[in-house]
Amino acid sequence: MDMRSIESKWQAKWEKTKRNVFNKKNADKKLYVLEMFSYPSGAKLHVGHWYNYGPTDTYARFKKMQGYEVFQPMGFDAFGLPAENYAIKTGIHPKDSTEKNIETMEVQLKKMGAMFDWTAEIKTCEEDYYKWTQWLFLQLYKKGLAYRKEALVNWCPDCETVLANEQVIDTKCERCGSVVLRKNMTQWFFKITDYAEELLSDLDGIQWPEKTKLMQKNWIGKSTGCEIHFECETGDTITVFTTRPDTVFGVNYVVLAPEHPLVEKLKAAHPEQAQAIEDYVRYAAEANDIERLSTARPKTGTFTGAYAIHPLTNKKVPIYLADYVLYSYGTGAVMAVAAHDERDYAFATKHGLPITQVIQKAGGETILPFCEDGILVNSGEFDGLSGEEARDAIAVHLSKIGKGGKKVNYRLRDWSVSRQRYWGAPIPMIHCEKCGVVPVPEKDLPVKLPYDVEFRPTGKSPLASHDGFMRCSCPKCGGKASRDPDTLDTFVCSSWYFLRYPDAHNDKQAFSPDVANTMCPVDVYVGGYEHACMHLLYARFITKALRDMGYIDFGEPFKRLVHQGIILGPDGNRMSKSHGNVISPDTYIDEYGSDIFRMYLMFGFSYTEGGPWNDDGIKSVAKFLDRIERLVRKVADEKETSNDKIGSAEKEVDYVKNYAIKNITRDVEEFSFNTSVARLMEYVNALIKYDGVAEKNVSFFKSSIDDLIRMIAPFAPHFAEELWEITDHKDSVFAESYPLVNEQALVKAETEYAVQINSKIKAKMMIAEGLSNEEIQAVVCADEEIAAQIAGKTVKKCIVVKGRLVNLIVG
Repeated sequence: MDMRSIESKWQAKWEKTKRNVFNKKNADKKLYVLEMFSYPSGAKLHVGHWYNYGPTDTYARFKKMQGYEVFQPMGFDAFGLPAENYAIKTGIHPKDSTEKNIETMEVQLKKMGAMFDWTAEIKTCEEDYYKWTQWLFLQLYKKGLAYRKEALVNWCPDCETVLANEQVIDTKCERCGSVVLRKNMTQWFFKITDYAEELLSDLDGIQWPEKTKLMQKNWIGKSTGCEIHFECETGDTITVFTTRPDTVFGVNYVVLAPEHPLVEKLKAAHPEQAQAIEDYVRYAAEANDIERLSTARPKTGTFTGAYAIHPLTNKKVPIYLADYVLYSYGTGAVMAVAAHDERDYAFATKHGLPITQVIQKAGGETILPFCEDGILVNSGEFDGLSGEEARDAIAVHLSKIGKGGKKVNYRLRDWSVSRQRYWGAPIPMIHCEKCGVVPVPEKDLPVKLPYDVEFRPTGKSPLASHDGFMRCSCPKCGGKASRDPDTLDTFVCSSWYFLRYPDAHNDKQAFSPDVANTMCPVDVYVGGYEHACMHLLYARFITKALRDMGYIDFGEPFKRLVHQGIILGPDGNRMSKSHGNVISPDTYIDEYGSDIFRMYLMFGFSYTEGGPWNDDGIKSVAKFLDRIERLVRKVADEKETSNDKIGSAEKEVDYVKNYAIKNITRDVEEFSFNTSVARLMEYVNALIKYDGVAEKNVSFFKSSIDDLIRMIAPFAPHFAEELWEITDHKDSVFAESYPLVNEQALVKAETEYAVQINSKIKAKMMIAEGLSNEEIQAVVCADEEIAAQIAGKTVKKCIVVKGRLVNLIVG
């Protein structure tokens, strides 16, 4: 079969008949299946795209044949750094390269034969999409969830832009791999921290991989403890958060992060320490957060010259700066209890600071630093208490005297969304000297991204140098004003795209609430696990915010999440040009066609794990489909006979078929495609075996072949359509229902046999009816009890009296 020819044929037919277009009249049966949309940074689809989209389409087609009205849209996450970096390198405008890449990828995606509903296509770089991304920003601003402040941010010196915390991987930029620096800048933030508790608690109600849920839980980082207030000599309050308030009487000094705002005040109050403070702040800035938190890093610091008052003892305690405290985590200050914390102990020992023990090990010698629970000593009225009892009592007391109290803390920080780059959605805000920061009126959206911009990075947004873009009038007073020069993080674009797909052409709203509430949440979402703490977390936040604003009535975007694994190069390493191990799908599709390529991806790998590429595997799949084609064509040509007998041979075929149906139905639901294809292979083997039977029931055979075509249709859609036509069916095979298991066919009739060895009864055994004498002998000899008794002996003869006994003559 000329696979490429038949694929073109059926793709044209599907498009003409609108086979893959979602029928809104059947919305009550909808199943929203969504793959993470692709970024058109490369000119062509790579194996990763195929592995995400091909098998997921098999799942979608399977559900379609189960009677669901499947909605499976496709689009492009088209803004972002890669296109801009490519433009800087080549001089080709990001809009031009992105549009060209999208055109190429659209052709490739259509050749894949997936049932994408292209009528719902979206491209985030187009005005009719980013207009609504800007609208979303304005709604968050009105709700108090978007705000602007100067903050210490992650700065990539090579990309010359700010990165969200989630975009910094092991201290490096996730895009270019450069070491990320920390610097103060005025930025726009989304207040994701307002939803920290709900983002955490709602994870229990969604069908996501446990590893992904754990990653989000750790990123949100909930800690239950106590806030304690130390009064600084400047009159400021230094607030610390601790999970061990039971150690508060052991505090001998307080430590501030070098970036803490109070540092400048302390430097001014103690000029004799100013140089030492400046030197240390500069030293700390040279290290990234991971290095600063490393247990192997020497515990450095400097005395500020200032003191704070202990809230319970009223003693003066010195205030130090140390780089093991981060301003981005907690309050940026810690109370140091050297006797009961390893870092504090190392710091105090190095700097000759006092160490006061306040926890004693129960029933044994206390060796410092002692970091476990124990009995309080040297703690005034709280002596003798231990563990939670001690922590609760001290927290209550601090609350009573106005010096602190119980507190829940989160590691999660607000989402920095400002980017000093060109290729993104402009932030829809205006800066007026008289009125301050003013939102762009919704009627004036979109704030269009100009084409004629010098996009090479200078450390500030390229838009800032475009007078035509920057100059505008204030919507409030009409006076001269300027636009915000930054663009939005592209994760803002992808945080709501699933809501736009079902209503992609609505020019009055981002989405109709009625349509969104009918079609969403997404039933099954498929994509990479690397998005756990970025896109997936942001989409959950935006969904909850839109719910609270009354636009939708659900709080989670994706009911079920599936992560595909990674296809490695033939050498077992991740594919990369530098390794020379990149596999191009086009090479194999040109030779074998997309159905064979798809089936190999499903059969050759466990979907959620992936593995190394192997050419031999795709050749085996091609041979498998060849065998099916030959069998189908042969049976299609066979003439009907009067034989309508359902004997043992037919029952065996029926058994294998129903066994396959039962397992495929279960396994496809779990995205276990490799085992599903294995069951199809078993069924094909059973049919080929039946083809060798002398007296066949041709009607039964043809019906069994029809079921095979139905069963393989989601796995090889073009191939199945062609076979369906060959077997004289007029409509599409996808108008058919996926075969249902007949449980009765899986129950084999059995008869009790007496089993003899050398004419002496040794056991009784249930044996299936319809087996040949050779098959009965094999069943008996495989029995554990009988096998033990004939071990080391030769079965010279096997006497079978059907329905009664088996006598093994051994010697």
